[in-house]
Amino acid sequence: MSDLSTLWVYLSASPIMSIAVTLAAFLIASKINRLAGGSAFLHPVIVAIALIVAFLMLIGMSYQQYFEGAQFIHFLLGPATVALAVPLYDHLERVKQMFWPLIIACVSGILTAALSTIALVIGMGGSRETVLSLTPKSVTSPIAMGIAEKIGGYPSLTAGLVLVTGAIGCVIGPLLFKALNIKDHSVQGFTMGLAAHGFGTAQSFAVSSVAGAFAGLAMGLTGMLSAFILPLVVRFLGV
Repeated sequence: MSDLSTLWVYLSASPIMSIAVTLAAFLIASKINRLAGGSAFLHPVIVAIALIVAFLMLIGMSYQQYFEGAQFIHFLLGPATVALAVPLYDHLERVKQMFWPLIIACVSGILTAALSTIALVIGMGGSRETVLSLTPKSVTSPIAMGIAEKIGGYPSLTAGLVLVTGAIGCVIGPLLFKALNIKDHSVQGFTMGLAAHGFGTAQSFAVSSVAGAFAGLAMGLTGMLSAFILPLVVRFLGV
């Protein structure tokens, strides 16, 4: 027992603990998702977050301590995002041909998502802070949190809502494509990246490299343009 206690003390103070917990949580979450038939509501990211939170509460480890050990995985998010440019480069000519339609679709999607969210939350009696936290919900988490902080929302609330938006988008998106008979993978991918950010992009890569490339493009464009457009929208509406 003494040896086990010593080992536990060592592991709990080591970065290996956080990395191992993160990887184990994702593997378990992926297994649960497969058993659930790939349901977007049991997306591996959401399930893994729940498992990690439960584990940290069980052992009494603070998030700061966990994050210090898991920074290596966090660092890999940057290269993984940049790597999305590789499949996009393979379809560069097609992107050039569709450049202006894609830009118009992106701006339209940003405005539709923001304005409908603001109208619904205000109509349901939500507070100003809630409105501002929900406004960037269709943007990938790091950018959405930065936008929420800039316009006066709660970044932590925004992060949670971004995950929910992504999961719902992964469920509704394929149903809409089927109902509207949309079979073009570039259109499907761009739509999913725009409406469901990283979740939609990951799901699009499972469809085809074309869908994944356009989803990655949409996610990047949406994040970049939202950082400029959403603060202007909020200021213009006087929210």
